[in-house]
Amino acid sequence: MKRKAQRAVILLSGGVDSSTTLAIAKEEGYETYALSFRYGQRHDREILAAQNVAEYFGVRKHIVLDIDLKSFGGSALTDDIPVPKNRETLEMSSDIPITYVPARNTIFLSFALAWAEVLKAYDIFIGVNALDYSGYPDCRPEYIESYEKMANLATKAGVEGKTFKIHTPLIQMTKAAIIKTGLGLSVDFSLTTTCYDPSSSGAACGECDACILRLKGFQENGIVDPMVYQRNIKG
Repeated sequence: MKRKAQRAVILLSGGVDSSTTLAIAKEEGYETYALSFRYGQRHDREILAAQNVAEYFGVRKHIVLDIDLKSFGGSALTDDIPVPKNRETLEMSSDIPITYVPARNTIFLSFALAWAEVLKAYDIFIGVNALDYSGYPDCRPEYIESYEKMANLATKAGVEGKTFKIHTPLIQMTKAAIIKTGLGLSVDFSLTTTCYDPSSSGAACGECDACILRLKGFQENGIVDPMVYQRNIKG
């Protein structure tokens, strides 16, 4: 008799990292439940990408939650603040950029934890990365470790002896390595989007931090980025 697959909740933004993370969870044999957020982000084109990626991988269920972080603002992604453009990679990691959304991963993980407890799914996957990232404090290993500890203290399931595990398979990988891994797991990167400041049609700017890191990752793999850009850019 075939053993029933363990359930896992995957935080899915529709970008390179979260799509590869979903592919890893599928490869490891989990029954996957994807969770995305419409939180007032200027790049809400990512919701369509997340829906397409979830369908492509045949997740068991995909929920898109509406939460209003735009009411707080404080970020170039949720407020009327220009998105930084054409920065060098060293400059990106020199400080915490204005594209940081206050407490975003803490909020996202809290919703994922709530759904996971209902599903009796004790595995949560998030595509955070501590190498090719833009200085975000909630992408660090020590943050994930602390959140996991809290999750097991703050839930009925944890108190009753179940152990939640937050999986971060990409946390020590470069963007190039993430893309290579995704290609090996048949991720269709043409379905994904990364840009912080896309056009109304969804075309990527090619100049924000997210676009620059993505393009660099594809270039290092020697392949063309399939994302549509506002001008002729070859990945």
